[in-house]
Amino acid sequence: MIWLGIDVGGTFTDLVLYDTRSAALRVIKTPSTPVDQSEGILAGIAQLGLDAAQISRLSHGSTVATNTALERSGARLAAVMTAGHRDILIVGRGERTEMYDIRARPLVPLLERRLCLEIDERMLADGTVLRPLDTTAIEPLADMMAAQGVEAIAVCFINSYANPAHEQHVAAVLRTALPGCVVCASSDVLPEYREHARFFTTALNAYVAPRMQHYLGGLRRRLQAAGHDGAVSIMTSNGGTLPAEQVESLPALSMLSGPAAGVIAAAHLGGLAGYRDLITYDMGGTSTDVCVIRDGGWGMTNAGRVGRFPLALRQIDINSVGAGGGSIAAADPGGTGISVGPRSAGARPGPACYGHGGTEPTVTDANVVLGRLGTDQKLGGQISLDRNLAHAAVARLAERFGLDALAMAEGILRIAAAGMVSAIKEISVMRGLDPRDFALLAYGGAGPLHAALVAEELRMATVLVPPMPGNFSAFGLLVADVRRDYVRTRMSATATTPVAALRAVLDGLAETAHTDLAAAGFAPDRRRLEVSLDMRYLGQAFELSVALPFDIADIATVERAFRAVYAARYGEAMDDPSEIVSYRLAAWGLTENPALPRPTEPSRSAAAARWAMREAVFGGTAISTTLLHRDAMPVGAVFDGPAIVEEPGASTVVPPAWRVQLDGQGMLVLHRS
Repeated sequence: MIWLGIDVGGTFTDLVLYDTRSAALRVIKTPSTPVDQSEGILAGIAQLGLDAAQISRLSHGSTVATNTALERSGARLAAVMTAGHRDILIVGRGERTEMYDIRARPLVPLLERRLCLEIDERMLADGTVLRPLDTTAIEPLADMMAAQGVEAIAVCFINSYANPAHEQHVAAVLRTALPGCVVCASSDVLPEYREHARFFTTALNAYVAPRMQHYLGGLRRRLQAAGHDGAVSIMTSNGGTLPAEQVESLPALSMLSGPAAGVIAAAHLGGLAGYRDLITYDMGGTSTDVCVIRDGGWGMTNAGRVGRFPLALRQIDINSVGAGGGSIAAADPGGTGISVGPRSAGARPGPACYGHGGTEPTVTDANVVLGRLGTDQKLGGQISLDRNLAHAAVARLAERFGLDALAMAEGILRIAAAGMVSAIKEISVMRGLDPRDFALLAYGGAGPLHAALVAEELRMATVLVPPMPGNFSAFGLLVADVRRDYVRTRMSATATTPVAALRAVLDGLAETAHTDLAAAGFAPDRRRLEVSLDMRYLGQAFELSVALPFDIADIATVERAFRAVYAARYGEAMDDPSEIVSYRLAAWGLTENPALPRPTEPSRSAAAARWAMREAVFGGTAISTTLLHRDAMPVGAVFDGPAIVEEPGASTVVPPAWRVQLDGQGMLVLHRS
């Protein structure tokens, strides 16, 4: 059987093929096709020489939903809301996102205010009806939306998480009256309290849904035409996969699709290699994503964002910064310094060195100028790099500041690294964690190029580069299990909550989870459930997630667990009363994992690994640098820097005062020497 993982990025589409019979892995990159990502996918399948009918398992990480939101290219959106609350999606929280910019403009809403429509109804927080639903108002609203050419509708009522009856009735009527529209009810998308996050998440889901449905429908048709008649699974932001049909109705689940897959693969491979405390560092063409893995597990959050829009769906706690290989370096508005990113050259025209018409210097151009990225082999096996074009682009910017091209190139890399270091500090230092207690696991097409520089800034002693780093997130798609998240908001003081009532809520969630996993084909021994409670001290406004065993014996156990989590996060816990806000259950359907080949070939040797020398610039000085073939490095042999380990899809820079070796799992391990 053939398993195929496909991760679409801003510059490349990465494919990893696994043959279960021979345990062979193949990886390729093909240029992304932003207008229709399925074109790049089909091109990659053709490049593999693969008959689509042979694919028994296909997992896909997509950026369609994310790009739709960021590019503001979604559907014409309307919202039906409880009377008196129409401006939640317009005003939001009134946050000032750019603290020191007096000209900062407010967030431009996803929809026009005139399409925020009111209907008379009101539920109380306990689910009882305060004002009955005005059913006579629904059809006139439908007629008005049809006249306005509305393509998607978000139905968002106050307290519908406690009782969704009104919301579900309106959604059902609108689906019948407007069959061409996507209709999303907040009680289906996010059945939790806090209307601001729930309304925005539902609106965002509706906004991107038509384009996601069009894309996934087109992808399935093209695959079927090529002979593939199996299911397509989509990676979701919570670290699991779901059938494409389910993601069509909840596309917001896929907003961090690719980055989540990389974290899954990092935890999997890190555990096999004996590294359970990691900071993942995924640097691609347009952005860098970082995440903390502690004791083999990753944190979850429901306080994410897509651009400036809140996204409150459960997702892996990943921090992103707009710095990638295609990030453009330019003079800042004051003309006294330079900025790197978030503007990116993307796949087209791409960095200047691609020769596709780009003229502005990028991070990739800086690496080419410094000799850290060679031009003798095609990038990703696809794109020839031109050092002269890269040098000319960097030199033009350098001239503005009276510098030479080499100094400017090193400056570009240091500025880019500063943004990445800041992103890592946000998820480590600012949460009481010392990065020096972790290893930095670097992947993505550009991650290994900059990992040692980032580690030096953080004083981290160990850098890990996994096998096939340029396609690592695509490999994660093959490692990921099926995951579904369930939540129920039921606020109560912990001390007065009967343990039987607590267990009853969890049992209800578990029953639903088992039904869904059974329908997906998972036997009882291939299911796993994880329970957590959102808790806080009475009077606080925000919660912490407290993991608990499913068979909770008494409330005292819950209180002790909460205080332990609170102390770990803030340094000290109090004996004050606490409360439970929401009950959460994560349900896993466990899948088979591919086996990574071990680097045991007898042809591997230190002599075979050293294949050439090249001058590369470190600290303003050109140094003769050893070039190493990763596929020829023997396990355990130590190579001193400066060195560059080259392989299809990525290059790993080993600066002076660092050394590198290959471990038994095929992982490159860099240490400061």
